[in-house]
Amino acid sequence: MVQKEGFCYSFNPKKCEVCKGKCCTGESGYIWITPAEMITLANHLGINVDEFRLKYLDKFGTKFSIKEKIFKDGFACIFFNEMDLNCSVYDYRPKQCRTFPFWDYFKENYEELEEECIGVKRL
Repeated sequence: MVQKEGFCYSFNPKKCEVCKGKCCTGESGYIWITPAEMITLANHLGINVDEFRLKYLDKFGTKFSIKEKIFKDGFACIFFNEMDLNCSVYDYRPKQCRTFPFWDYFKENYEELEEECIGVKRL
């Protein structure tokens, strides 16, 4: 179990194997990505950053978010593998994805997190 200071819950990453990507699918949202993360993912995919931005990102003001695709009754991250039900770029995913479920938002919205993530347990 993973615990982080300031959070009222722990997280069992082994549950991700059972979950099948609930944190990558559902309602539409933003998946923010930094310029450094763009470079990392572009290199992993074997394309330049400009091509990566055009193909995989949407721009909102000065920020970029990973595109979504239609999936079941909602949406999924463009990098969600629909056959294996997991992240196709897991080792290269942005910080927003790597830090889930330890987001400040969930400090005050634990019940919402509990609906989304089977790997959390209140302390």
